[in-house]
Amino acid sequence: MHMRLRFVALFAFLFAVAVGTLWEIFEFTMDQVIETNMQKPMFDDPSGLTDTMWDMIVNALGALAISALGWWYMVRREHSFIEVWIRKFIERNPRLFRL
Repeated sequence: MHMRLRFVALFAFLFAVAVGTLWEIFEFTMDQVIETNMQKPMFDDPSGLTDTMWDMIVNALGALAISALGWWYMVRREHSFIEVWIRKFIERNPRLFRL
Protein backbone atom coordinates (compact mmCIF):
# COMPACT_ATOMS: atom_id res chain seq x y z
CA MET A 1 0.00 0.00 0.00
CA HIS A 2 1.31 3.43 -0.88
CA MET A 3 0.29 6.48 1.15
CA ARG A 4 1.40 10.04 0.72
CA LEU A 5 3.89 11.08 3.35
CA ARG A 6 1.91 14.20 4.21
CA PHE A 7 -1.13 12.03 4.92
CA VAL A 8 0.89 9.74 7.20
CA ALA A 9 2.24 12.75 9.12
CA LEU A 10 -1.25 14.29 9.37
CA PHE A 11 -2.70 10.99 10.57
CA ALA A 12 0.06 10.65 13.20
CA PHE A 13 -0.64 14.19 14.41
CA LEU A 14 -4.41 13.65 14.62
CA PHE A 15 -3.99 10.25 16.30
CA ALA A 16 -1.73 11.74 18.99
CA VAL A 17 -4.16 14.60 19.62
CA ALA A 18 -7.04 12.11 19.84
CA VAL A 19 -5.17 10.00 22.41
CA GLY A 20 -4.45 13.15 24.44
CA THR A 21 -8.12 14.06 24.29
CA LEU A 22 -9.13 10.60 25.51
CA TRP A 23 -6.69 11.01 28.40
CA GLU A 24 -8.29 14.32 29.37
CA ILE A 25 -11.72 12.65 29.28
CA PHE A 26 -10.31 9.92 31.54
CA GLU A 27 -8.96 12.54 33.98
CA PHE A 28 -12.32 14.31 34.06
CA THR A 29 -14.17 11.03 34.60
CA MET A 30 -11.90 9.99 37.47
CA ASP A 31 -12.28 13.39 39.11
CA GLN A 32 -16.07 13.13 38.87
CA VAL A 33 -16.57 9.46 39.70
CA ILE A 34 -14.01 8.68 42.39
CA GLU A 35 -13.14 12.25 43.35
CA THR A 36 -9.46 12.20 42.43
CA ASN A 37 -7.58 15.41 41.78
CA MET A 38 -6.13 14.70 38.34
CA GLN A 39 -7.23 18.04 36.90
CA LYS A 40 -5.36 20.24 39.30
CA PRO A 41 -6.77 23.73 39.70
CA MET A 42 -4.28 26.31 38.45
CA PHE A 43 -4.06 30.02 39.18
CA ASP A 44 -7.56 31.24 40.08
CA ASP A 45 -9.39 28.49 38.19
CA PRO A 46 -10.94 25.95 40.57
CA SER A 47 -12.60 24.07 37.68
CA GLY A 48 -9.36 22.63 36.28
CA LEU A 49 -10.09 24.10 32.84
CA THR A 50 -6.73 25.89 32.72
CA ASP A 51 -4.91 22.62 33.47
CA THR A 52 -6.87 20.83 30.78
CA MET A 53 -6.22 23.52 28.20
CA TRP A 54 -2.47 23.58 28.92
CA ASP A 55 -2.41 19.79 28.67
CA MET A 56 -4.17 19.98 25.28
CA ILE A 57 -1.84 22.73 24.02
CA VAL A 58 1.30 20.85 25.07
CA ASN A 59 -0.13 17.63 23.60
CA ALA A 60 -0.81 19.33 20.25
CA LEU A 61 2.66 20.93 20.17
CA GLY A 62 4.32 17.60 20.96
CA ALA A 63 2.22 15.82 18.34
CA LEU A 64 3.14 18.48 15.78
CA ALA A 65 6.86 18.23 16.56
CA ILE A 66 6.94 14.43 16.40
CA SER A 67 4.80 14.16 13.27
CA ALA A 68 7.00 16.79 11.56
CA LEU A 69 10.14 14.87 12.56
CA GLY A 70 8.53 11.65 11.32
CA TRP A 71 7.66 13.27 8.00
CA TRP A 72 11.22 14.61 7.68
CA TYR A 73 12.62 11.16 8.42
CA MET A 74 10.36 9.52 5.81
CA VAL A 75 11.35 12.08 3.18
CA ARG A 76 15.07 11.64 3.81
CA ARG A 77 14.91 7.85 4.30
CA GLU A 78 17.96 7.81 6.54
CA HIS A 79 18.54 5.85 9.68
CA SER A 80 17.42 7.80 12.69
CA PHE A 81 19.44 8.04 15.87
CA ILE A 82 16.72 6.00 17.59
CA GLU A 83 17.27 3.10 15.18
CA VAL A 84 21.00 3.24 15.90
CA TRP A 85 20.36 3.20 19.67
CA ILE A 86 17.94 0.27 19.35
CA ARG A 87 20.43 -1.72 17.26
CA LYS A 88 23.22 -1.08 19.78
CA PHE A 89 20.94 -2.06 22.67
CA ILE A 90 20.01 -5.34 20.98
CA GLU A 91 23.66 -6.09 20.19
CA ARG A 92 24.66 -5.44 23.80
CA ASN A 93 21.74 -7.43 25.27
CA PRO A 94 21.25 -10.49 23.06
CA ARG A 95 19.84 -12.54 25.93
CA LEU A 96 16.74 -10.32 25.89
CA PHE A 97 16.01 -11.00 22.22
CA ARG A 98 15.64 -14.02 19.99
CA LEU A 99 17.83 -13.38 16.97
